[in-house]
Amino acid sequence: MKLSEICKETAYTCLQGSMDVEITDIIYDSRKLEPQTMFVCMVGAVTDGHKYIPDAIKKGAAAIVVERAGEAEQIPDSITVLQVASARQALAQMSAAFFSYPARELVTIGLTGTKGKTTTTYMIKSVLEEAGKKVGLIGTIGALIGDKPLPTKNTTPESYELHKMFRAMADEGCEYVVMEVASQGLKLDRVYGIEFDYGIFTNLSPDHIGPAEHASFEEYMECKSMLFRQCKVGIANIDDEHFKGVLQNHTCELKTFSAQDGDVDADLVAGAIGFLDEEGKLGMHFTTTGCMNVYAKVYIPGRFSVYNSLVTMLTCHLAGISDEDILRGLAKVQVKGRVEMVPVSKDFTVIIDYAHNEVSTRSVLTTLKEYHPKRLICLYGGGGNRSKLRRYDMGEVTGEMADLCVLTCDNPRDEEIADINNDIKIGLAKSNGKYIEIDDRKEAIRYCIEHAKKGDMIVLLGKGHENYQEIKGVKYHFDEREAIAEVKQELGL
Repeated sequence: MKLSEICKETAYTCLQGSMDVEITDIIYDSRKLEPQTMFVCMVGAVTDGHKYIPDAIKKGAAAIVVERAGEAEQIPDSITVLQVASARQALAQMSAAFFSYPARELVTIGLTGTKGKTTTTYMIKSVLEEAGKKVGLIGTIGALIGDKPLPTKNTTPESYELHKMFRAMADEGCEYVVMEVASQGLKLDRVYGIEFDYGIFTNLSPDHIGPAEHASFEEYMECKSMLFRQCKVGIANIDDEHFKGVLQNHTCELKTFSAQDGDVDADLVAGAIGFLDEEGKLGMHFTTTGCMNVYAKVYIPGRFSVYNSLVTMLTCHLAGISDEDILRGLAKVQVKGRVEMVPVSKDFTVIIDYAHNEVSTRSVLTTLKEYHPKRLICLYGGGGNRSKLRRYDMGEVTGEMADLCVLTCDNPRDEEIADINNDIKIGLAKSNGKYIEIDDRKEAIRYCIEHAKKGDMIVLLGKGHENYQEIKGVKYHFDEREAIAEVKQELGL
């Protein structure tokens, strides 16, 4: 593609060379440079792309994009040099052009918030697919085109990768893309230039505050708010205390949802909220008023599932999906590794969850205790080469909230399982938590299932969507769903 075509929606100054040069690819990682590519000098917190200009020259780059005009002095006249105000924004705009603006061929749905983004993207995907739509998904767990996985490094990938994924999705017949839009993705201009059809705000609480992320909660909130200045329709949780802060200076049409009792001015409101326990299958049920007047069920336990359901229902309703398809899709959805119920027995419940720190573990156990289990059994381990404080905290919270802890292998990496579990036991001792130790994770799962009583809940913590165990530098295949299926078969369940 000609450089002039790639830059047609980008503000730039051509410092030298021709805009008619042919470009085979856009590169921002100097290690991937090849002849006839264009190198964009990204400036980040860790490194400055301008220092790799000699590499770009040596490897035959046809064009180099800089932020500082003085950098052109070291570049031969045969190479086109463009100056831009922001290399990150230029990369986003140029990547969109290079892949022929694929986001414009899709209905784009972007979610931002602190909690629930992953679950809600999967819920929206499930409902849209129930309505016969082909859907792409991008987020924490990875990226999907329908059921086909694509690898990703970040929750919100770099803009070049993002538009490359959009192109693949559009080419494979996707009509919609649902994606998590992380605050870092907004801050670092990874979604710059995209006008989302729907931008969604779930909730906000202090998170990602620190030297390498956001300087303050105010900055974190401001980054979240950027989504609502680059979407057509904003869909927001009116119950969240930071609702007004996140929506400040928004430029979109605004639609709202609420799960508060009483007279609430929102487009979709949930009421008559209750807990479902249908022979070990947990979930929530509720009615809605406003733009949809229905009775809904979702088989993901916890009050937060009502909010995630409202997001899904309002978004899909606005996208023209029928009430029937919305309710069917909602009742079918399960999110891998996020309070994921695995059918084993009608007498007890088995759940897989990714929780691997004190905050997320307390959250999931609090949710499950609302269903009043006979016993709550937690199976988990701890990550090797990681903070010991996390292990103490996990031990303390599970000792306090669970009836039995089964300590086992997670990703021990270079540490011994026994050493990790000894750290966990320090936390368990604070609350006199009852525990046993079974190093082999499948055997630990077998123990839990073999000894389960009617009304018990068994929650397997820490692995979630992962399908491996990392031991002494080697990643061994291990999927808890497969382990449960094998145990069921071996026990004749």
